[in-house]
Amino acid sequence: MRVGHFATSEGRIPSVVPVCFVLLGETVYQAIDGKPKSVDPAQLRRVKNVRANPNAALLVDHYVEEWRRLWYVLLRGTARIVDAGTEQRRAIIALRKKYSQYRTTVPLPLDALVIAIDVRQLRHWRASSAGRGRARRPGRPA
Repeated sequence: MRVGHFATSEGRIPSVVPVCFVLLGETVYQAIDGKPKSVDPAQLRRVKNVRANPNAALLVDHYVEEWRRLWYVLLRGTARIVDAGTEQRRAIIALRKKYSQYRTTVPLPLDALVIAIDVRQLRHWRASSAGRGRARRPGRPA
């Protein structure tokens, strides 16, 4: 899938934003790209929320008018800011590979701020499945 919905909360008020993402192992990465922002990337709500409360989730879903084909995956875990080093570079290279726009249209510099979610729980549902909504820890067989 190409877009997920990243959920964070600094306190009582939740925040959800659509993001481009890549899954590497049991960690999901997104980056703050070079599109113009109203504030410095470090001051974006999602970044401030992660710093205040690392509990986060990413919802990836598939909607079509034929409801028997609906599904979603909910990844919950601990979010953190990655702003230097090999992990940051690896995440940005993977995002550039997945999204051609990061190579051609919207700049994604190698020093871009990255948000990582170390996935602790995976929950999924598919309209046509018998075992709906089962939660499991990553790395364990479904």
